[in-house]
Amino acid sequence: MAEVLDIAVRLVVVVAAFLLLPLIVGQMEHKVMAHMQSRLGPMYAGGFHGWAQLLADGVKFVQKEDVIPAAADRRIFAIAPAVALVPYLVVMVVIPIGPGLAAVDLDAGLFFVLAVMGVGVLGAIMAGWASANKYSVLGGIRAAAQLMSYELPLVLAASSVAMAAGTLSLQGIAEQWRWWWLPWQAIAAFVFFVAGLAELRRPPFDMPTAESELIMGPMTEYAGFRFALFMLAEYAGIVVLSALTTVLFLGGWQGPLLPGPVWTLLKVFALAFVVIWVRVSYPRLREDQLQKLAWTVLVPLALLQLALTGVVRVLMA
Repeated sequence: MAEVLDIAVRLVVVVAAFLLLPLIVGQMEHKVMAHMQSRLGPMYAGGFHGWAQLLADGVKFVQKEDVIPAAADRRIFAIAPAVALVPYLVVMVVIPIGPGLAAVDLDAGLFFVLAVMGVGVLGAIMAGWASANKYSVLGGIRAAAQLMSYELPLVLAASSVAMAAGTLSLQGIAEQWRWWWLPWQAIAAFVFFVAGLAELRRPPFDMPTAESELIMGPMTEYAGFRFALFMLAEYAGIVVLSALTTVLFLGGWQGPLLPGPVWTLLKVFALAFVVIWVRVSYPRLREDQLQKLAWTVLVPLALLQLALTGVVRVLMA
């Protein structure tokens, strides 16, 4: 009974974090972009500095009419937002925030995380195909092309740190981490983070949802609560990418003075800030530039890092 209760409590905490942390990141994006671009942003909802703006947006989305195009594939159209969102919830189940503080500790946790994260992109592909809209289909095709291009450097970079730690367990990788891994795995960290941004379709890799070309890409025909689920999936993806980068390359909960979970959250929000900073700082890439970056820059860098990791491991042995 005690074991069942422990698992239930862990799952409740994961669901609460899944619902809360993306909202905090969304609010942070509002404020950070407003300050970086010298504009007010939302300031009135909730009174103090517009803290309740995202809650107001949620109420707005719920009240909007749920419209489905007449020619759409209604079943696929309806489940696509859930397919885009649920994988990030599943991934958060295995991400540790402290020693032994994960809902589930899998021996092959890294393999599981990379496999499940790839499923989330299918939501955009399904939404584009089911919408009966040419702009949406183009957005879905671009999302599929990005998945195929950036999944390889993402996996290669993660393989490097797994080779360094000698385990596929996220808990084990964080426990094995040492400060000198920062320069040793710096290339892998860069490749992993950039490839993760591309898989999330975040600027400057937002070609599938390029407003000036495709309106909102796969999400063009969505409104109301279903559109809100896509937005929640985007911010949940930022949290997951930042958490994985923290666990794999920044030592997870390791740090002086403060409790381990506090260090994990500080690193996650610092990386989320970088995601927002990149959005404000860089213009959108063209599709050919996006593909060229993956195959001529990130893949060779990831292979170089794998070779470097192998050499150092042999010398250490």
